[in-house]
This record gives sequence, C-alpha cells and structure tokens, in this order.
Amino acid sequence: MPFTMRPSAVRLVLLVLPSVVTLAALSATGAVALALQERTIREATGERVLEVASSLADLPEVRETVGAVTAKGSPAALAGADDLAEATAVLQPIADLVGEAAGVYYVVITDDEGVRITHPLAAERGVQVETANASVLAGETFTGTEIGASGPSLRAKVPVRDAAGQPVGMVAVGVLESEIASELDAAVRALLPWAVGALLVATLAASVLTATVERRFRRLDVIAAEHAQMRRTTVALREQSHEFSTRLHVIHGLVSRGDVDEARGYIEEIAAVRRPVDAGGAGDEPVPDDLPVLAAMTQTVRTELSDLGARVRFDLAVEFDVDEGVVSVVANLCRNAAEAGAATVVCALRNADDRIVGSVDDDGPGVEPRIAARIFVPGFTSKTDASVWGRGLGLDVVWRIVTARGGSVEVGLSALGGARFAFELERAG
Repeated sequence: MPFTMRPSAVRLVLLVLPSVVTLAALSATGAVALALQERTIREATGERVLEVASSLADLPEVRETVGAVTAKGSPAALAGADDLAEATAVLQPIADLVGEAAGVYYVVITDDEGVRITHPLAAERGVQVETANASVLAGETFTGTEIGASGPSLRAKVPVRDAAGQPVGMVAVGVLESEIASELDAAVRALLPWAVGALLVATLAASVLTATVERRFRRLDVIAAEHAQMRRTTVALREQSHEFSTRLHVIHGLVSRGDVDEARGYIEEIAAVRRPVDAGGAGDEPVPDDLPVLAAMTQTVRTELSDLGARVRFDLAVEFDVDEGVVSVVANLCRNAAEAGAATVVCALRNADDRIVGSVDDDGPGVEPRIAARIFVPGFTSKTDASVWGRGLGLDVVWRIVTARGGSVEVGLSALGGARFAFELERAG
C-alpha cells in the first residue's frame, strides 16, 4: 500500500519547513560570521600587540636601560624592585604612555632573568614573570595566549637586544582574553535579535522568507564593511606608529649630537608649534630660571588654550621643578576646561612637604552631578563630537597618574562659575 500524506500533514510540513530551513541557514551563517569575527579580532589584536612590543623593544632608551641592569641580578639571586628602581623610573613612563596610546591592557619590560622592570601595578615590579620566557630571553619572538597574574591574555613577547645583538631582556604586551570575549559577545548580541526576528517571520509567513534572508545578507555586508574599515584603520595606525618611531629616532639623533637648535626646529616643523604672543598672563609671576620644566609647561598650556579660545592664569608657589606626571595632569585638566567651553582658566600649584597640591578652576558650563562619578572612566566624554580620536582619555590619564602616586583628584563647583578640579600627589623621587 503506497504511503500517502494527508493534506493537513503536507500543509504542516510546508508551514514548518521554511522555519527549519531559515533556522538552519541562520545558524550556519551566524556560526561562520562569528568565526570570522573572532578570527579577525584575534588577528588584529595579535598584530597590534606584536607591533607595539617590537617598536618598544627597538627604542634606544629601552635597549640602553635594560642592558644597564643585566648585572643587577643572576639566576641564583634575582634582582629586586630596589635594584631596578632607576630603570623603572626611566621606563615606566614610556610603558604607560605606549600602553595608553595603543589601547593595550599592559606593557611589561623585564631584565634578562624575566624580572619585571615595569608593570601597571607597582606591587608586580621586581617580581619574576610566571609564564615561560626562556625562548624569548634566548632571542625568539612569541605571540599567543598565556595565563599570567592578570588572567588569560593574548600577548606578544619580543626580546630586547644590546648593541651586540644579544638578548638582555624582553618586552611583553598583552590584551586580556576577557576583552576579546566582550567584543565577540557584542557581535552575538547584535546578531541575535535579527536571527530571532527572521525565525518568527518565517514561521508566521513563508512569503517573507526571501526578504528576511536578504536582510541577513545586508547585515553581513555591514559586518564585512566594518571589518574592512578595521583593517584600514589598523594599517593607518601601523603607518603612524612607524612614522612616529622614525621621528623619535631623528630627534634622538639630533639631541645626542648636541644639535639642540636643529632638534627644536625639527619638532616645530612636524608639530606645528606656535609660540604665544605674550609669554605671561595677567597677574602671573615670572617663573624662576631654575625651574625650566615648570616654565615650559606654563608656556605650552597657555599656547594650547589660546588656540582653543581660552586664557589661562597661573598661581604658582613651588620651590622645586615639576616632573612629567605633574605636567600631564595640569595640561590635561586645563585642556579639558577649554574644550568644555571655558573662556578663563586658573591653575594653582604649590608644594606641601613631599606632596604637590594643585587645582584648575574655569568659568565653563561645569560638570553635571549625574555624570561626575563617571568622568574619570576611560573613553567617557560629555563633548558633542565624541568621534575625535583621543576624546575621553584626558581625565583617565589624570586619574591614573595621581592614584599611581598616592594622590587623589576631586571635581566640584568653581568660584568662577564652572568646574573645579582639585588634586594632590606625591612629589617624584
């Protein structure tokens, strides 16, 4: 007796089949898209950390400083944080700057026994790294995922070589696997609503199946375009990194030969440096000649704020010159005030024993209480054009510097009507 299906069964199959086909197609498409997404993210991240590590390991300052500490320890008696303190003072600012600029989780530089000279956490400096590094310290390059003190991370390790080409340490740059997973989760969340919607539409009406699949392909086109843009951005950033490294080498060479005027001219040419018409502000006292960094900071901040349409007045009562960390804090706070719309900015700076106390007041729109707790979060910005690269990083840099030096920063209402940022931090040793 031949098998026959009832019309109701045929109708049921025709009703369910489009949904099954759609579900299968969407599952396969989603799996491929997620696989491509994960591979693209990993490849881009791997290239980024390797490029950052290689560029940093080739810097003359890094090679000379790391090479100078090889005698501080041995495999039987490892160097400690105190032994490496001078090298840390030189290399930690470089590592912090490179890490912030490249958007990586950590930048670690070690000696020839794998003892950390730099680390984002002060407690980890002077401690030998946990992961295997014999091959890197022997001269090989490593890229892959390892589990360290901060958890699993995709990292690149590059040997640091002395003038003779012998490995004297290494540079390790990493991005946490949790950050990569977060990017992948975001892609899943972006695709999930579309997949569910397509399944419901196909189940209710088979006639919309073609349109639904077409929307899926359009979504994949958008993802492909985003990937292409990511690749173009990665290439552009790599080219900028090479160009920046080349310029640093030129400046280093000019300074090393004592060609200070030529170095200054070269910097002014590539950075479009402009000198202020008036080197002082109303009510400002002249900066003593024995405080050259402080004098340069006030001039630079005044010039930058003038370009932004603001005026700055300094109230200085310090007996010693400032360091790069204080310069970064003051410059970022003053720039933030001007970019927020302030016309007048007042910066006060004084020393109290071994601490530096300062404040930046402005007459701008101020900081709304509802966002005051978030303004120091990396990437947060209240400015209208948040697409500009670097927006949302200045206050995070301030927070990192003052907290790393046992200090604090607070935001409140200024007597000028705008915002007031008060900060204090330890004097650099």
